[in-house]
Amino acid sequence: MLKDGVEGNGGIKAVLIAGPTASGKSALALALAEATGGIVINTDSMQVYRDLRIITARPTPDEEARVPHRLYGYCDAAVNCSAGSWVADATAVLAEARAANRLPIFIGGTGLYFKALTRGLSAVPPIPQEVRDNVRARMERDGVEALHAELARRDPVSGDKLKPRDSARVARALEVIEATGRALPDWHREGLPPLLPTEGTVAVFLAPDREELYARIDRRFATMFDGGALDEVAALAARKLDPILPAMKAHGVPAMIRYLAGDIAREKAIEIGQTDTRHYAKRQFTWFRHQLPEFEWVAPDAVRAWLEQKLKVGTSS
Repeated sequence: MLKDGVEGNGGIKAVLIAGPTASGKSALALALAEATGGIVINTDSMQVYRDLRIITARPTPDEEARVPHRLYGYCDAAVNCSAGSWVADATAVLAEARAANRLPIFIGGTGLYFKALTRGLSAVPPIPQEVRDNVRARMERDGVEALHAELARRDPVSGDKLKPRDSARVARALEVIEATGRALPDWHREGLPPLLPTEGTVAVFLAPDREELYARIDRRFATMFDGGALDEVAALAARKLDPILPAMKAHGVPAMIRYLAGDIAREKAIEIGQTDTRHYAKRQFTWFRHQLPEFEWVAPDAVRAWLEQKLKVGTSS
């Protein structure tokens, strides 16, 4: 716990650590939490799922035992953990951190979650399960292109914005119309306020050299494949969940399922998982650069010194 309270670190009320996958965010957050008595709060849309610890590179049980960790592995893969539901859960954790006088350290790679923290989120109400089931049954029966065509008629703005084969987002947009009678862009104009104030919040984006990062992603995925990730995916596949669910689309999961079914070779499954993860990292760079320019980009080998200067604490191990 902080000797002088949460604001004892130079008046800092929260720290946001973002960056591409495999950039060293978890180790940094752990060191900072140990130095400040902080709480590490997951801000990654895939690490919320309990079924996928290894393939999503969640902190190990030993790491989680060293400092308080929140919002990791708390959702079942059968649930669509939306940004709205994560924000509600993060609100409760933020209140917990403040009550305990601990520094909240939000860490992850999901840009929408960070945007919700700092800029607010659309006020879309919860979608009833029967509406979700109906839309997904129609998608299974008629195909995503047919539902995209319907979306273009009922919500031209979303129909123009979304790709015809983006099944998850097409389904989401139609679910909102079915449940509320209003298009998603209408709800976006009536947003919820941000959870964190701009003043007193430190926001950093880890920006490693791209080629080094991609090589690290490739090595890590190959190690994961033989280090328990395949067993995780086998257990997930045995549940025969809806393939449109976020957990079923986590990077590497579809390829591993194809490998387990005998459709592709082991080497091909690894190659697909590596490629998908590298492409995701590239999108993370682009998204944060354009959507959240207030995050300061810092190289991983310089970020601890940068944080020490910002917070007036030591994070070196």
